[in-house]
Amino acid sequence: MMKKFFTTTSLFLCGVVICLAAIAADLTGKWVGEITGPDGDTKIPITYVFKADGNTLTGNVTSPQGDIPITEGKIDGDKFSFKISFGDQAIQNTGKFYGDSIGVDSDFGGQKFHLSLKRAK
Repeated sequence: MMKKFFTTTSLFLCGVVICLAAIAADLTGKWVGEITGPDGDTKIPITYVFKADGNTLTGNVTSPQGDIPITEGKIDGDKFSFKISFGDQAIQNTGKFYGDSIGVDSDFGGQKFHLSLKRAK
């Protein structure tokens, strides 16, 4: 009875670890979206390129201003976080992975922004 319990528990934990690794691996890639300008009409293209390595996230953000490296990137299941520097200000970003899309929330000096991005084909 104890051996069966141990085997079942071990298989369950292995399955959880494999699922978390698959989620992290799926975050790797190119993600595209748009930021709406303050006037509501201007659309600014933005691209995130992520590389997941275990629970560490690296990559960059590409906008018309150029490439900005991400720092302090972390992955926790389907949630992730990272910082980017814009001038002398660090911008905290948090996100959630949904499979074929991600949501990213940014806090830029007290102003909060939400982006929905799709995986680039």
